[in-house]
Amino acid sequence: MKKNLEELEIRKQAAKLGGGKNRIEKQHAKGKLTARERIEILIDEGTFEELDMFVEHRAVDFGMEEQKIPGDGVVTGYGKINGRLVYVFSQDFTVFGGSLSEAHAEKICKVMDLAVQNGAPLIGLNDSGGARIQEGVVSLGGYAEVFKRNVLASGVVPQLSLVMGPCAGGAVYSPAMTDFIFMVEDSSYMFVTGPDVVKTVTHEEVSAEELGGASTHSKKSGVADLTFENDTEALLMTREFMSYLPQSNRERPPLIASKDPVDRQEKSLDTLVPQDPAKPYDIKEVIHKVADEGEFFEIQPNYAQNIVIGFIRLDGSTIGVVGNQPMVLAGCLDIDSSIKGARFVRFCDAFNIPLLTLVDVPGFMPGTSQEYGGIIKHGAKLLFAYAEATVPKVTLITRKAYGGAYDVMSSKHIRGDVNFAWPSAEIAVMGPKGAVEIIFRADIGDEEKIEKRTEEYRDKFANPFIAASRGFIDDIVLPHQSREKLCRSFEMLKDKEQDNPWRKHDNIPL
Repeated sequence: MKKNLEELEIRKQAAKLGGGKNRIEKQHAKGKLTARERIEILIDEGTFEELDMFVEHRAVDFGMEEQKIPGDGVVTGYGKINGRLVYVFSQDFTVFGGSLSEAHAEKICKVMDLAVQNGAPLIGLNDSGGARIQEGVVSLGGYAEVFKRNVLASGVVPQLSLVMGPCAGGAVYSPAMTDFIFMVEDSSYMFVTGPDVVKTVTHEEVSAEELGGASTHSKKSGVADLTFENDTEALLMTREFMSYLPQSNRERPPLIASKDPVDRQEKSLDTLVPQDPAKPYDIKEVIHKVADEGEFFEIQPNYAQNIVIGFIRLDGSTIGVVGNQPMVLAGCLDIDSSIKGARFVRFCDAFNIPLLTLVDVPGFMPGTSQEYGGIIKHGAKLLFAYAEATVPKVTLITRKAYGGAYDVMSSKHIRGDVNFAWPSAEIAVMGPKGAVEIIFRADIGDEEKIEKRTEEYRDKFANPFIAASRGFIDDIVLPHQSREKLCRSFEMLKDKEQDNPWRKHDNIPL
């Protein structure tokens, strides 16, 4: 017994030391924390329970039988964040570069299975050189086992990936199938093929940072949802982010008590929308001013900025927000913003998070690049996502709602539950000038006539009253009353039940 206890302690120390002091120091020199240090920050103090600390790889080729480290390059287990259960795996770059072996994959798969079985979120801290080449196809099989579980867990429990170092080749597809990807600036990167292969095949000279760094994926590709300056900030913000999410698709998000009065009025909103319909304003101001304590957790802030997405709370309840941003491209919907919005809407619907949609959209972006890029199919994704969603949906039109984009942005016609408009709302097939130039084409060239016709059209259609008279708008509300109206609407809808027809799965236009 004594001998076993001594051996236990030796093995524990070996596991905790990972790749050894020298490699830990190298990790720190890069500004990166170790796998265990990351877990200490992420998980509530004293709650982490490690699993499979003593697992070792089973490879015998290329001298691997003499290189065994307990844990095999990944720390797995469960603990609590803000008092709620989560499962976590944290890859250890100090052990074989965090490379994935058969045993390494089995450890990750075990916590993934537990997360689904017990209905709790899964958080992966990725810091790996990829598949362990000494194990060949066995390591590739390990990746496939992880991928399969990502798919089966999708829409069942929230899955979050923190890319905190290299993530290349096949390894990128596990984070890609999770719900959100957070990256650390200057120390993490993701790409399918690295700079050397790119140079060989396409003769392009590109650095790892330019090819797949945090900046690239948060601004250009849209792969990353958020980026952070360092490991510590990423982990602390992840703790905050998790407070908005439910444990699983069977639960609602947690209710966080707020002292912010439901009937708080914001007089500044009455003058937010400019008199000139061509002048922009910041839709985020509306979001901050209606939210509890003015707090808004924005997602993908640097990508497709003509649409804004993220989480707020109203009277303590998590609400997913989607809003057109007049400050960028006049709030037009294009390919990137449609995809960004659609994925967020589907996440919220999968996890019982009600949706608030703020509308100021002049239409879909015109042009050959958009048409050749498939705006028809990509725009349909956002339409499909809203029409399919069965969570409570409240819509507020602040200004323009033109053409098909009016329909798409959670209109009454695609099962919007409560639809409001400010008095400044303009709901029409298109803007007054464009409409007049089509209807009264014969008058083109006569500026006086066109101007008169434009004013007539604006008076008749550029307002919310016709839509309200049809019941497409439930109420025209004064801007300063917005918070109260939204809170009361979501409270009324909290027990909503709505089912779609039975199907194996839908066929969203991908």
